[in-house]
Amino acid sequence: MTPQLAHLEQLLGYRFTDASLLTRAVTHRSFSADHNERLEFLGDAVLSLAASSLLYQRFGASDEGDLTRIRAHLVREESLHRLALALELPKVLRLSEGEAKGGGAQRPSMLADAVEALIGATFVDGGFPAALALVQRLLADVIAESGNSGSAHWAKDAKTALQELLQGRRLAVPTYRITETRGQAHDQTFEVECAVPALNLAKRGEGRSRRIAEQEAARRLLDELIARDKSSTDLRV
Repeated sequence: MTPQLAHLEQLLGYRFTDASLLTRAVTHRSFSADHNERLEFLGDAVLSLAASSLLYQRFGASDEGDLTRIRAHLVREESLHRLALALELPKVLRLSEGEAKGGGAQRPSMLADAVEALIGATFVDGGFPAALALVQRLLADVIAESGNSGSAHWAKDAKTALQELLQGRRLAVPTYRITETRGQAHDQTFEVECAVPALNLAKRGEGRSRRIAEQEAARRLLDELIARDKSSTDLRV
């Protein structure tokens, strides 16, 4: 095992019995035939189950709809991308030379996939208890924050929450437009801009579909509005 992967183990808080699983989890299909897509497939399901279990225990008073929407926030691409950066995955992701030169190690979708692959690898290596413990470590701060009133907007999808917030202020609904499409037809990444002209605000989001990109853009704009409101409140205190 390389020093970089040993450091990744430390960040994960889990030591692999089969180190090849860790190597495979950070290997993109462009680098090797022994890549991480099967582990990603497995990790996606394990992450959903683990997050559901943790939320069920953490939010005993929440109904199914609220739990579903909070889980969607926890496992969305942007959240997984942030986890990938905290785990320093751009430093260890194994890519082809061409993919690396094209900025693949910084691509949110690729990094999010690697996080899911790591969860899948942990499940294969240590079973569900190990994977659940890993997900709990990775999501602990975000789950704690989701119980704060300032994060109550997570209980709805971002586009709906943003639209309701703007309508409550008697402002026009936001506009969405595709600003860029990258990749081949079977593996595209969309970039969408969400704008509120009345507030002179615009945010962009990325995703593997237009719908996901719109949600990411709306989420970022919503976070900006909530941060501004909080800042204004703090200044008045």
